[in-house]
Amino acid sequence: MNTAGQPPSPAPSSPPSAAPPRAKLRQPRFQLVWLIPLLAAAIAGYLGYRTFMEQGPLLTLTFNSADGLQTGQTQLKYKAVALGTVESIDLSPDSSHVVVRVRMTEVGARFLTSHARFWVERPRFDLSDTAGIETIVSGPYIAVDPGAPGGNYQSGFTGLEQPPGVRSDEPGRTYTLIAADIGALKSGSPVFYRGAVAGEVLGYDFGGGLGPVKVSIFVSAPFDDLVRPDSRFWDTSGVALGVEGGVLQVQVQSLQAVLAGGVSFALPDSAQNEAASPSGTSFPLYASKEAADAAAYRTQVPFIAYFNSDVSGLTQGAPVTMLGLQVGNVTDVALQVDSATGTARVCVTMAVQPGRVLGAAQNATAGDVQAAAQRLVDHGLRAELGTESYVTGQKQIDLAFLPNAPAAQVTREGSALVLPAQDSGLDIIMANASDISTKLDKVPFQQIGEDLDKLLRTANGTVGGPQVKDTLTQLDQTLSTLNQNYGTDSDTQHQLSQVLSEAQATLQALSALTTELNAHPQSLIFGRSGQ
Repeated sequence: MNTAGQPPSPAPSSPPSAAPPRAKLRQPRFQLVWLIPLLAAAIAGYLGYRTFMEQGPLLTLTFNSADGLQTGQTQLKYKAVALGTVESIDLSPDSSHVVVRVRMTEVGARFLTSHARFWVERPRFDLSDTAGIETIVSGPYIAVDPGAPGGNYQSGFTGLEQPPGVRSDEPGRTYTLIAADIGALKSGSPVFYRGAVAGEVLGYDFGGGLGPVKVSIFVSAPFDDLVRPDSRFWDTSGVALGVEGGVLQVQVQSLQAVLAGGVSFALPDSAQNEAASPSGTSFPLYASKEAADAAAYRTQVPFIAYFNSDVSGLTQGAPVTMLGLQVGNVTDVALQVDSATGTARVCVTMAVQPGRVLGAAQNATAGDVQAAAQRLVDHGLRAELGTESYVTGQKQIDLAFLPNAPAAQVTREGSALVLPAQDSGLDIIMANASDISTKLDKVPFQQIGEDLDKLLRTANGTVGGPQVKDTLTQLDQTLSTLNQNYGTDSDTQHQLSQVLSEAQATLQALSALTTELNAHPQSLIFGRSGQ
């Protein structure tokens, strides 16, 4: 405490303050969690590098439609193994088709050769081809056939719109059938051998539309070994109707052949020792089995027959039959008009096997064949128009023997023999019916009816007239008088009865006398006593 008059004492000095603490920076410690993004980045980089290094080339396909295809999902497969995935689907610059790009795998790159074929496998509801049914559940995919080994590298293809009929890994051979028309055949139609499916139709070529149709078929192994130079092919499409033994016969190869068409072939016994035909060999395609069987007779003779009647339904290729068996075919049907006389007729040219018809040998001369034909004509052989099918109206030529046929000669026009022709039985019936109809048209039925009506009116007036009534009255009176005079109770009737009784007694006496004279004729001289 300060006292008065004393100076204030100085304040005590504070102790010196300590220096503030200096901050120390600690070194950051490594955290393991930082490895996660680093590891993820490394893995991503590795996967990207591996994907880039392992991904195959880009395949470009063009199709008419991209129906069922999806980017990033649709795969390209071979034998159920994925070889690539659709990467993009675009339209072509002119919008006429679609462009599908497929990223192939490293394994799929080996399929990119000029021999490969690609198509979209979709479900197909066809009895001739049931492949692709599994895609109903799994969805469409792009299929590939690698083709034969070799070929050049190629990354752009035009895809097939339908699966190929023959795959490169399927053993067999391809052949060509020559036909007049395609009929019901189409790509995928089956080929049969003795009822078993032995192959299929690959396609056909019209050759510009002027020549025959070339049908390409594939016959799988081991059936291809049965295709030999003498093998015969025929069309088995649809249903064949015929009459045999008075019974309607229906022939069907199979339901598949009815709906999709079909071809059958057979190997004759004479070809058992022949070698198999090489791939690419051509064979004729016959319209029926009968025509194919007839082809076994290689020697054929041209015949001509002229018809003056309607030949509707008779076409080239129609059968020529004799006693129900096919012996040839119609090769041409032509109309001939004579401008000088104004008449017309139809010239039918046929190819007939002489071995079946004439009994001539394969090496028979033209004179021998004509002589054999003349002998048959002398016995009534005539060419007439018959019916092959009552359903379609198709006609055929029948070589028939006609009783009491007039004499005719077999002539020759060039290399062809001319057979006498005869209108068919149906034509004759129709002609007779037409003649009867013409005669009936000439009968004056209307005039006859008018005259008969007049006669009835006159008779009605005469019978109902007063003169007829008076005559009937007089007739009734006359009959009554006769009944009174000569009835059962009249004197005349009694007298007549008595006369008849006496006459009967006289006849009995004469009968007894006759009997006695027959027994004793001497009694006329000696009397009954005989003395």
